[in-house]
Amino acid sequence: MINQLEEIKSRAQSELEHIKDTIGLETWRVRYLGKKSDLTQVLRGLAELSIDEKKSVGMAANQLKLLLEDIFKQREKALQETRILSTAAKESVDITLPGRRPPIGHLHPITQTIEEICDIFSSMGFQIMAGPEVELEYFNFDALNISAGHPSRDNMSSSWIDQSDNTGKKSMLLRTHCTSNSARAIAKLKPPVRVLTPGKVYRYEASDATHTSMFHQFDGIVVDKHVTMADLKGTLYEFVQRFFGENRKARFRCDFFPFVEPGVELAIECAVCKGRGCSLCHNTGWIEVGGAGMTHPEVLRQAGLDPGEYQSFAFGIGIERLPMLRYGIDDIRLFYGGDLRFLRQF
Repeated sequence: MINQLEEIKSRAQSELEHIKDTIGLETWRVRYLGKKSDLTQVLRGLAELSIDEKKSVGMAANQLKLLLEDIFKQREKALQETRILSTAAKESVDITLPGRRPPIGHLHPITQTIEEICDIFSSMGFQIMAGPEVELEYFNFDALNISAGHPSRDNMSSSWIDQSDNTGKKSMLLRTHCTSNSARAIAKLKPPVRVLTPGKVYRYEASDATHTSMFHQFDGIVVDKHVTMADLKGTLYEFVQRFFGENRKARFRCDFFPFVEPGVELAIECAVCKGRGCSLCHNTGWIEVGGAGMTHPEVLRQAGLDPGEYQSFAFGIGIERLPMLRYGIDDIRLFYGGDLRFLRQF
């Protein structure tokens, strides 16, 4: 058995020298110091030996066990020190390397568009105003010549707030257009008035490539003496050329909106197909961006103004469609998907 112990010692020392990680070290410990190891089997076999053999073999086996435990601890400590040094080397900072700039965010493309729109209209003398997103029914409809039972109320697909007036009728809703802000502006300010009101609006409708239940609009209104349709067209053509460039085509066509008379539709040449027709523009070559017209006399009367003395024009344009037309974006939902690959382009 003495020879067997020498063989175990030699084999254990040789294997330990080649161990490079803690997993291999644990495997070595189980093999040479575990309950089923060769050394344990030798210790269990001492009962079958004579007294003299027990003394010599037992002493040699215990010395070997102490030796294996000692070299195991030494190897374990050495591996721990190596791992600490390796981790420190990976985490060390080379002060001679150039600094790394932290990632810096930027404004959302819709926010950028709103700021650019406000800059353009401010330079034309417009005052920028804001209004409540939870709006009274009066300013969202009644003050704009959209009386109860008017069919355009059905087309608005409104989101009503669970709050009722004294008669039990719901009287507040998420505003369906920023024109409600224009109604507030002309009721509050004295002519001459030039006001632009950008903001979020809400429609209870399904989303697709050109529609979402929440989007942005900007509405403008001008009230003064001797205001004509020519002033309206000149203002919007100026905006289109400054936002899209001088070569971008714009189109006016007659349309109906309850709060203007006469009313027109403003459309811009599709940026994806360049006017040839595609799925985004429904093969027309044009994309409607908003409505406009001469403010209806009844709207002026609701604000306490005399239509015989003052004239007015108003316009409302969807903001998301402007960068879509400028950059050829074919789906409005990309603005709100949170995909940084898309947002970082602006």
